[in-house]
Amino acid sequence: MRIFTGQFRAIMMAAAIAIAAPATAQAADATIPTTPEAGSFKIGIEPWLGYGQWHVAEAKGLFKANGLSDVQIVNFSEDKDINAALASGQLDAANIATHTAMGMVAAGLPVKIVLLLDVSMTADAMIAGKDIASVKDLKGKQVAFEEGTTSDILLKYALGKNGMTVADIEPVPMPAADAGGALIAGRVPVAVTYEPYLTAARAQNKDVKLLFTAGEDPGLISDVLVVRDEVLKSKPGQVLAMIKSWDAALKAYNANPQDGRAIIAKAVGSSVDDLNTAFDGVRYYSLTENKTALTGDFTTKTFADVEAAAKNAKLLQADVTPEQMIDPSFVKAAE
Repeated sequence: MRIFTGQFRAIMMAAAIAIAAPATAQAADATIPTTPEAGSFKIGIEPWLGYGQWHVAEAKGLFKANGLSDVQIVNFSEDKDINAALASGQLDAANIATHTAMGMVAAGLPVKIVLLLDVSMTADAMIAGKDIASVKDLKGKQVAFEEGTTSDILLKYALGKNGMTVADIEPVPMPAADAGGALIAGRVPVAVTYEPYLTAARAQNKDVKLLFTAGEDPGLISDVLVVRDEVLKSKPGQVLAMIKSWDAALKAYNANPQDGRAIIAKAVGSSVDDLNTAFDGVRYYSLTENKTALTGDFTTKTFADVEAAAKNAKLLQADVTPEQMIDPSFVKAAE
């Protein structure tokens, strides 16, 4: 989702590469083995706390506890690099934003969503001063936001929900790190950004409020685990064990959030204090919640909302469907 190292996410689609499964590979919809296959599992990750349960799993030995002998967490700093690594077969799986996954599939990359990792509730938001009371008050107003990012998606979704389009406002494109500052400085009356910039802006001016948050439609700004189709067929036991490891890590995190947050903050190169408000604004999804989400609201409602918002933000150029993209069989198989 967002990176706290000064680089911000934008969709940069890798060239789609068709990766054929071996003729002897097990079909993804066949019985999924409970014992992981031998060999390594390489998962791509960026320094966003929403992916943090993988770091907890690694730190607490939960991959090995679930039968995985060699999980390699491969770090990236930009979407374009993780997308290219996945497309070329250098990775088995990757952690990416839902709208990024849609772009991959639209471009022809054979991957499936097998796990909903997290959703932003208040970690992405539109903020405004005391003179703006509602989204409808944005008509004719300047709005600062970073184009091609989650802020772009959130803004255009909020406008659409209120019967407006970007033509009704005066867009002021700028990095998300600067948008909150522009509001505080009085250069714009409204900004769209994300944590920790939301908290920083509100700390500087008590009149700054959350006008519209991603939590208005949980899942609109969300992250998923995608796995290459070939891997789903050739290493289904490893995929299942990875999902179990995520859930075990989340249970450990919920049992001791302070410890879990310390592990995650260190992994993303920040301090717990700097990320506490971001942690509070993100909801991690458990295995039980995934069983409901991947066959329920995430598929029947949220998917369409994300697709429409991504198209509106010009981050998605073609139609995609839940049937193309979501494989709930692994969360169903996990006990």
